[in-house]
Parts: sequence; C-alpha cells; structure tokens
Amino acid sequence: MVAWTVLRHLGAGTARRVVALPLTLSRGVSDSAEPLTVETSVPYKAHIVEPPAREVATTPRELVAFFRDMSVMRRFENAADSLYEAKLIRGFCHLYVGQEAVAVGMEAATTRADAIITAYRDHCTYLARGGDIVAAFAELMGRRDGCSGGKGGSMHFFKKDANFYGGHSIVGAQGPLGCGLAFAQRYRKEDAVTFDLYGDGAANQGQLFEALNMAALWKLPAILVCENNHYAMCTAGWRASKSQDYYKRGDYVPGLKVDGMDVLAVKQACKFAKKHALENGPIILEMDTYRYNGHCTLDPGNTYRTSDEIAGIRQERDPIERVRKLILTHDLSTSQELKDMEKEIRKQVDAATAKAKESPMPDASELFTDVYVNDCGLESFGVDRKKVTSVLPLG
Repeated sequence: MVAWTVLRHLGAGTARRVVALPLTLSRGVSDSAEPLTVETSVPYKAHIVEPPAREVATTPRELVAFFRDMSVMRRFENAADSLYEAKLIRGFCHLYVGQEAVAVGMEAATTRADAIITAYRDHCTYLARGGDIVAAFAELMGRRDGCSGGKGGSMHFFKKDANFYGGHSIVGAQGPLGCGLAFAQRYRKEDAVTFDLYGDGAANQGQLFEALNMAALWKLPAILVCENNHYAMCTAGWRASKSQDYYKRGDYVPGLKVDGMDVLAVKQACKFAKKHALENGPIILEMDTYRYNGHCTLDPGNTYRTSDEIAGIRQERDPIERVRKLILTHDLSTSQELKDMEKEIRKQVDAATAKAKESPMPDASELFTDVYVNDCGLESFGVDRKKVTSVLPLG
C-alpha cells in the first residue's frame, strides 16, 4: 500500500489536490501522467460560436482523481441527507447528488485565481475549491467550526481564500454579483474569470439579463453557467420556460450546451469558455445535468417525475459510473481497487461527520457580529442591544 495524494494538472503546469482528504490506495491504481485522449459522450451544441473539439486530453492520474473527488462528494451528500433526517441539520438543505461532474470538471479547467459564485446547492462546489469536509459538515449543523462560522448553514458556504463567493439563497441573486466579480477582475487587469452559476429555475430572472447585458457591453470575463437539472423548484422545465435552450438565452452572447454528466466534457467546455471570456467577454454554458434527490431534503422528488425516470438516468448517465467505466476500459485499475477506494472514502467521511458533531455551537456573543462591515458607517450593536459602537454622519 502506498500513500496517495490526488493531484490535478492545471493549465500552468502546476498541480493540486481538489478534495482535501488523504487516502491510501493499492499500487495497482494508475498514477501515470501519460497523455490520454477521450471523446466526449455527445457533441456540444453551440450558439454563435464554434464549439470545442470532442476529443479531450486527460491522464490516468486525472481520471482516478475525478472518480475519487466525485465519490467523496456523493458520500458527503448522502451523509448530509442522513444528518438532516436525524434533525442535526435544520432549515433547508439542497443536495447535489447527480450533478458532481459540473463542480469537478469546472475545477479541472480553472485555477484558484478564478472566482466561482453559485446558488444554494453549494456544498460540492465548496469541496471542489478545496474546502475542508469537517468544516462543511460543521456548517451544515450550525457549529462554530463551520466554514461560515455556523451562521450560514447549507445555503451559505464561502471560501474567500479560494475565490469561492457562496452560496446564495435568493434565486438568481448571484447573477449580478458574479458579473460584479468579473468587473473587478477586468478593472484590476487580472488574468482570471468568474464562473457565475445558476439553475434553470433562475434562468427567467430579469436581473440575470440585466447583468448579462452590462457584462456584454463591457466585455467582462464572466462565464454564466446554467446548471439545468430540468426541474427547478419541483417544476419541469417545459412548464416554466417557453424556450429551454438556455445556452441561446443570451441572444447576442455566445453559448454552449454541454453534457453536464460527463466530467471531461465539462472540463473541455470550461477551458474553452475561459479562453473566450478573457479575449471576448461573456459566454453562457448550459450544463445538461440531473439531480437524483428532490429540490431540497423536504421534497421527496417523486411527485412530479417517476421513479423509473430517475433510475434510468442513474443507469445511463451517472457521472461517477461513466468515469469508473473509463478507468476499467483503459485498464487503469481493477474493479476491486475502485471498490476499496470507495470503502476508504466512506470511512473518512464518516470520521469527518463524527468530528464535526463534536464542534460546539457558536457563542451567544456571535449573534450580533458580522452584521455590518467595519468602517462602512455603522458597526453592530453590542450584545445588550443598548449601544452602537460607532456611527458616522450621513452625507
């Protein structure tokens, strides 16, 4: 047995681990960085732009990393579901099961200088940005050691040192914020882009079109990513959207439709979009994906679609199983070695869950902190609500 640290090749030739979890694997699992070319599952659909090639450059090491990272995310979300049922997670909890390829493929095409902002289905995006699993579980349970200090819960994960700006609960609110991040990047002359994620349910929001218009006028390095899981908030797309070609919604802005269940297709599309955005301004990516669970943990998910439909997607398009098949087809590992990896992941995620449960609740004094930004005119009330620490005159 050898200690394994999953590394990801970046455009600059550096490498990094995506999901921060140590793992031990047998020597039979390939750690090769030899080039390997794989064709995407389906062609891209393009709007006023030439699509990228279907042939994607990868390595055995990267494929194994993809399998591992998505398996960690799947196990994390399943564990979160159990914690919610045990009432250790309260409020809302939106799971990403089935959509893991979007987060992992996007991370493979970016650097941490690039910014990502998303909606409330944010756990796995946080993990892809290198987020700590214990901190993620602690945040879900409202504990002090959570990534947002236990104050944000499921919908408000942040990791500023990795340019991950949340986790936003208001539908579509992250659209203008993401374009604002791209404006800052252009203003500072940074060689970086912003991936601005939203769901098909938010695709009809007026604020999204207003922000896109400004981004196009100013040629901002903004990549708008519609994670189309087809059911928004429990409503089929055909019932809510006259046009479901979300990649064409920008009209004057180029777009690509991507198989969001194919991690290599996502990686290729995001690399293409990053280059385009840096040179020409915004572009829309529609990730054709699917969530296996309901909209949130309160939604059984089977009242507006059939169990056969869900099972069919799992069987034909599951992102983890697709990578497993690639690994086995190219003889990069054995089936048993991959099963052993999954067992080890389960143990480590379970251990992280137990550790997060030990984290204390935030102190009562934290109730009134992080309400106002210091030096912006008004700081927070004291805990006794009788004193404002500083007030600057208006005007």
